[in-house]
Order: sequence, then C-alpha cells, then structure tokens
Amino acid sequence: MDQLAAMRAFVRVVETGTFTRAADLLDMPKPTVTKLIQQLEAHLRAKLLNRTTRRVTVTMDGAAYYERALRLLDELSELDASLTLAQARPSGRLRVDCSSSLAVSVIIPALHEFHARYPDIQLDLGLSDRPADLIGENLDCAVRAGEIVDQSLIARRIGEMQLITCATPDYLARHGTPLHPRDIEDGHRIVAYRPALGGRVLPLVYQNRDETIEVSGRYAIALNDGMGYLAAGLASHGIMQLPTFMARAPIADGRLVPLLMDWCTAPKPLHIVYPPNRHLSNKVRVFVDWLAELFARDEFVLSRGGSCKPTILPSVPVPIPAKADQLSSSSSA
Repeated sequence: MDQLAAMRAFVRVVETGTFTRAADLLDMPKPTVTKLIQQLEAHLRAKLLNRTTRRVTVTMDGAAYYERALRLLDELSELDASLTLAQARPSGRLRVDCSSSLAVSVIIPALHEFHARYPDIQLDLGLSDRPADLIGENLDCAVRAGEIVDQSLIARRIGEMQLITCATPDYLARHGTPLHPRDIEDGHRIVAYRPALGGRVLPLVYQNRDETIEVSGRYAIALNDGMGYLAAGLASHGIMQLPTFMARAPIADGRLVPLLMDWCTAPKPLHIVYPPNRHLSNKVRVFVDWLAELFARDEFVLSRGGSCKPTILPSVPVPIPAKADQLSSSSSA
C-alpha cells in the first residue's frame, strides 16, 4: 500500500464528502480511491468512514485520523518546499476564485507582469460573484470584496474599492438627474445588485458629515454578477453604483455620467482568503504579495481616504442631459 497516497485520498474524501468528487480532484479513477481507503482501513484496523448510497460520513476514529493526517501532509509539503528550488522559483497550478468584474478590469490586464516574474506558475482563475467553497472545490485562495462572514477562513486585507454612482446620458435625458440621494426614490429606477439568489438587494449607501442614507429604489432588473450589472446599466435600465475600476472607461468615453459626487460612498475592503489548516505554499504567497502590490498602486482600487471625488473623471466635463420634457420645451422656445 502507498500510505501517503491513501492518506491524501482519505483527506480529500473527508473534505469533499464524496468519493467521486475526491477522485476528480486527485485526478484518479474512483475505484482507485476506494481501494486506497480500504487498504488504509485494513492497515489501521479501524473503520474511518461510514458509507451509504447517498453520503459519506466520518467515524470518530476517522475524525481523529483526519486531523493528524492533515497536519502530517502539510508538514511534508513544507519540508519538500524547503529542500527544493520552489522557494526561489515557485511552480505548479494555482487555483484562485475571483469576481469577474475585478478580474476583467484589474487582474487579467496585469497578469503578463506576474507571469514574467513567475513563469512556472499556471493560474487557474475561476470567475464568479458567488462565494466559492474553497475546500470542496480544492481552491488555493479567493479574492473577496466586503467584510468576511466566514470566520473559519484566514483573510489578508489587500486593498479597498470605492464606489461611484452613474447612469447613461440616455437614462438621464428620459428621467432627469438626481441632485440628492433621496431623489433616486422619486421617479427613478436603479439597477439592483443581489449577491446571492434568495438574498436581499443591496441598498445604495451615501454619507456626508451629518448623515448616512440608504436608498433602496425601484428596480426593473436585479443581478448577482458584476459584469452583468454593468451591462444592465449601460443599457439604460437605471442608476447604478459601481466600483471605480469598472466605471473609469465608460465615464471617460461618455457612456456613463457620474452622479452625486458631493456624497461619499463607504469603500469596501478587498481580501485574499484561504482555508485554515492548509500549508500556504510559496506559489500562493507570491501571488498574494503581487496582488497586494498591484492594488496598492492602482488608484481605482485602493481608496484614498474615502474621497468623495475619486480621480476618475475625464479631463473634459461630461454634460448632464436635462429631462426629455425640458429639452422639448427649450427647443420650442
């Protein structure tokens, strides 16, 4: 029996809850995983897993063995890394989960720089706004915006993103321009963002020295993906609140008009998260350090003290259209 292979198979079955998923992640046939577990149980003379047609659960002996095996495998990985060139030249597959909007707007355009530094790292980048299951999907780390709800994850804060309110010139020509956040609730529509199916729509939040205002607003469409959210706004479905790194290009070329610039929006923190009880390999370390460096020098990602007027506006002022009926009355005059 290859005991190390059997231990790795057992750990993966416990973490995923199924032999099929464990076999996929280990890139080996399911019968091989089953045989390894059977050999391990025979070697230990202990039942590690309870199997039914629907699920796999861990016995008390299995739970105790899992904790020790995971620690041993982590120590072995660290030992291997310390005696190879991995510290000087990180290599291998790096599995990262990230929102599509942040990846498309900031990370992917700069990846040539990362690969120039670390040519032996293969990056598997999963793009989704849903919270990924880091252990179940065998991810090394994930980039997440906002406060970290899952306290079991280890998180490193690497930046902030600032929000800006925008709408298209066509939308403003038809509905008028809000001059105060409360105006959005009177005769306007928003493009709503709903982080997860079944969750609540996030309000638009504004601050000044005296008050904080949450605006709900009516919406015709709600989305749970950043790129879809931007597309809906560009299609004039309503007013939206975008991260500045997504809004810079549409504002610069006139497709979007910035609104309510005298009101601040609280910046949202950006974190790298990774599972606990896992050896943090050098390839993950260099990626996290590079990402923190990238965000630190990008003025559209790292907030400058919560400024109400981020450096995003085009050099030529964008005219804000009047309401359609105002345009017709002025032309008739």
